[in-house]
Amino acid sequence: MSAADASSLPQRTHRALVAGLEWVLVAGFGGLTLDVLWGVFSRYVLGEQSPWTEELAIYLLVWVSLLGAALTYSEKGHLGVDYFVGKMDPDAQRVAAIVVEVTVLIFACFALVYGGWVLVSQTLATGQVSPGLGIRMGYVYFAVPLCGAFFALFAAEHLWQLLRGQTVAESRDDVADA
Repeated sequence: MSAADASSLPQRTHRALVAGLEWVLVAGFGGLTLDVLWGVFSRYVLGEQSPWTEELAIYLLVWVSLLGAALTYSEKGHLGVDYFVGKMDPDAQRVAAIVVEVTVLIFACFALVYGGWVLVSQTLATGQVSPGLGIRMGYVYFAVPLCGAFFALFAAEHLWQLLRGQTVAESRDDVADA
C-alpha cells in the first residue's frame, strides 16, 4: 500500500460511514413516512387506527433524529457560537475548536456510549417489551450508544484534523470535500 493510499484510507472510511448513515436515514425516514401515512389512512378511511403505527412512528423518529444529528455533526453542521469565535485570531479559534471537540468527545463517550449502554443493558435485563409492537425496549434504546459511538468517532476525526495543524476553515473544507 502506497503512502497516498494509506492517507486516503481515513477519508474513504469516513465517506463509507457517512454514506451508510445516509442510507439508513433515508430508509428510516421512508419507513416513518409510510407508517404515518398508514396510520392516517387506517384512522380516517378504515375507521380505526392501527394500534402499532403511533409507537413505530415515535421509535423511528428517535432513531432518525439521533442518527441524523450524528450525520450533521460529521459534516460540522452543528450549532455553535461562531460569531464570537470568528472574532478571535486564528490561533484562538483553533484552541476553541479543540476545546469543543474534546468536550463533545468526552460527552459522547461517557453520557451517550457508556450511559446509553447501561440503559440498554438494564432494559434488556428487565425484559421490558413495547406494548404496540412487542419488541424489547432495549433495542429501541440502542440508538443512544450507537449515536454516541458515531459522535465520538467524528469528534476524534475532527480533533485529529485540528491537531495536525489544520485551521478551522481547512478542516471544514476537508469535510465538505469528503
